[in-house]
Amino acid sequence: MKLKGTLPRLVLLGFLFAVVTQASNAMAQEKLTMQSIPALDPSNIDPSVKPSQNFYLYANGEWLKKNPIPPEYSRWGSFSELFDRNMNTLHKIASNAAETAEAKKGSDKQLVGDFFYSGMDSAAIQKGGITPLEPYFEEIDAIKSKKGLETVVAKLQKMGVNILFYFTSEQDFKNSDMMIASVHQSGLSLPDRDYYTKSDKQSKEILSAYSSYVESMFSLIGEKKQEASDNSKVIMRIEKRLAEASMTRVERRNPKATYNMLTVAKIDSLTPGFSWNEYLRYFHLEGVKKVNVGQPKFIAEVGKMLENISLNDWKIYLKWHLLNAMAPYLSDKFVEERFSFYGKTLSGAKELQPRWKRVLGTVDQEIGFALGKLYVEKHFSPEAKARAEEMVHNLEAAFAQRIKKVDWMSETTKKQALIKLKAIVNKIGYPDKWKSYTGLNIDRGAYVLNVIRANEFELSFEINKVGKPVDRTEWGMTPPTVNAYYDPSMNEIVFPAGILQPPFFNPTADDAVNYGGMGAVIGHEMTHGFDDQGSQFDARGNLKDWWTKQDAANFKKKADILVQQFDGYTVLDSLHINGKLTEGENIADLGGVSIAFDAFEKTLKGKPRPAKIDGFTPEQRFFMAWAQMWRENDTPQALRQRLIVDPHSPNEYRCNGPLSDFPAFYEAFGVKPGDPMYRAEDVRAKIW
Repeated sequence: MKLKGTLPRLVLLGFLFAVVTQASNAMAQEKLTMQSIPALDPSNIDPSVKPSQNFYLYANGEWLKKNPIPPEYSRWGSFSELFDRNMNTLHKIASNAAETAEAKKGSDKQLVGDFFYSGMDSAAIQKGGITPLEPYFEEIDAIKSKKGLETVVAKLQKMGVNILFYFTSEQDFKNSDMMIASVHQSGLSLPDRDYYTKSDKQSKEILSAYSSYVESMFSLIGEKKQEASDNSKVIMRIEKRLAEASMTRVERRNPKATYNMLTVAKIDSLTPGFSWNEYLRYFHLEGVKKVNVGQPKFIAEVGKMLENISLNDWKIYLKWHLLNAMAPYLSDKFVEERFSFYGKTLSGAKELQPRWKRVLGTVDQEIGFALGKLYVEKHFSPEAKARAEEMVHNLEAAFAQRIKKVDWMSETTKKQALIKLKAIVNKIGYPDKWKSYTGLNIDRGAYVLNVIRANEFELSFEINKVGKPVDRTEWGMTPPTVNAYYDPSMNEIVFPAGILQPPFFNPTADDAVNYGGMGAVIGHEMTHGFDDQGSQFDARGNLKDWWTKQDAANFKKKADILVQQFDGYTVLDSLHINGKLTEGENIADLGGVSIAFDAFEKTLKGKPRPAKIDGFTPEQRFFMAWAQMWRENDTPQALRQRLIVDPHSPNEYRCNGPLSDFPAFYEAFGVKPGDPMYRAEDVRAKIW
């Protein structure tokens, strides 16, 4: 499932987990699951660690010791537990669909069943080898001159091949009711520009391993060693230039910097020899006069590269990206070679996931709303949705009170903030209007061709929005996804059914646990509307200054305290968290736990004081639920990658960082000056 647009949806996690629960007797099974999973598991606690020393290790130490990372994963925690626990059920749903050979063409069951069948037909995939891609390689070989590259580039991009730049539709930042065309930097095979530009030992080793991987993949399609080696050098030269011209992730956090409405004629002037009119004609966008160019300097560099890099080298680049993009859906030798680099070297996983898990992931990525519809037809209780909606309303009320009480914001800006908060749209469980896949052809033939057709359908779906009103009913995550997000252009928060399950949410659990878990998730997403990015968009989702200058300066001053706090955390060897990259997520974590605690405290008013459970007060259980939500083991490789590309801090610091700024936590666990979890008042972050 691809997130549309280019302004990042502000998600709870850096990685998405798509899951579903029991398909047969679903409601009864759901209640059984919720009863069998402890609302809060005291056996996870490491009694040798004091809460005031390291609360994350105190709450999760025993779990961390007893739950090493499975060999097919690079990280393992509460989210991945939920993912893995339910994958067997997803397997049943897809397998049952695949066994229904007579399903109506175009129905959800047919699409899911045939897609899954084609991915599981390992004999056919092995026999096919590279054959399904040969017509595309031949088309690249047939290019006679650089003139006409526009059509080939557009065609490959539509197939899901990441070359040169990323073209799609997005909401107009300054007119959020309309969709526009946009182009942004892209074209790299490594996760971020920093992998090409850094000169430390680890970065050099990864670049060397990547070069060897490219060479090996070219060898697999029959090229001789010297030719494969030469091709690898071509790829390294081209991608390094693209990387050096790319904005950093921190720079891209500024939406004003990535909003540049340029005429097609102006973009043409940046790329002599590449006709944007011809490119747009491929997508039937001949009438488009302006396009948002996220990174004009990058596009200008692409123009220079198109002029001074040979046509033969560009053919190598196009072939490489086609091969690399489609390798996961080809025969084993391509899958294993790709995994050896991206899975082992980059992420630290030791083994490939079983084929059925990999195929299920692809089905969810490509036609996730068809799969999601099959899921919610048999699962997701009305009780869970109602309880979640109640929590959302309680969190909104708590956040409103916090906005009214802050002493650094003027009444004028507070009024606008309250208007924006009230305008946030809440989407819970699954969409009211399901996405249609009418016209998408999925069959039981070549797996890779199903992937290509699904990619083509998806980009056509997105491009067809250009010049049309925004569909505010649309979802950016599929219902089975274990995650949540805030979209600043839509001013909406979305909580798929997948995350509304234990251990994060359990309608049968006490309020302390639900508010410390799911309540903090809800508060996290709400706060994104008021973090360093989201705060630049108004109640309707328009990029607009609605703050007074003094209030904006006060906000920045407070946010900078949090940036400095997280800059100071050393995670791996000498590697620190990037406080600016993670600023928005850190603001949301601090805001989320603070707002959720306020909302939880309100549930206690007017009622008898709840008794301790497992020896913990309600307040302590709230913070324990927060901490146990973040339990996770990571490989060193995954942590290193995360520090470069992920706007979320590593989980230990997501847990401890906000709590060390929160006086209610000090009171609950007796944290005192001199304790490692204690921060002096003058360096504590407090924003919302």
